Amino acid sequence: MTVAHTAVEITLDVQLKLIDAGIEAPSYARPGDAGADLRSTIDLVLEPGERRLVPTGVSVALPFGTVGLIHPRSGLAAKHGITVVNAPGTIDAGYRGEISVCLLNTDRTEAFRINRGDRIAQLVIQRIEIADFRIVDELPGSERGAGGFGSTGGFNAR
Repeated sequence: MTVAHTAVEITLDVQLKLIDAGIEAPSYARPGDAGADLRSTIDLVLEPGERRLVPTGVSVALPFGTVGLIHPRSGLAAKHGITVVNAPGTIDAGYRGEISVCLLNTDRTEAFRINRGDRIAQLVIQRIEIADFRIVDELPGSERGAGGFGSTGGFNAR
């Protein structure tokens, strides 16, 4: 089964297995979107502060040299405080199990209901580099050096 895209050139062939035939395959809402929507296979209520691993009913065979990244849906995050705990979640090319999304309700007072078939996250597929780590005695210098968190100033910098 191939999911059709209009006015967009498909640049990567990804095999997809529907584990739950009643759930829509991941799809892009609009041409040019980076993330394909993933859907919940279950009904659930996320209480304030609660996190749950939510199945999506799909698995993929990503080509080696790519990674699947699970991102929160911006509307759920902005309007309801629903996010992906380990954002972005990582799907390695060798993984063949069901994609599940670890959702968190960050709202302090309101529970959030998810229904079967609701769009809960986005899958972004990217090409990656595989590093050849070489141990050295010293690293080359840089303008930043070893400066870490907050070293460039920031929110209250003057």
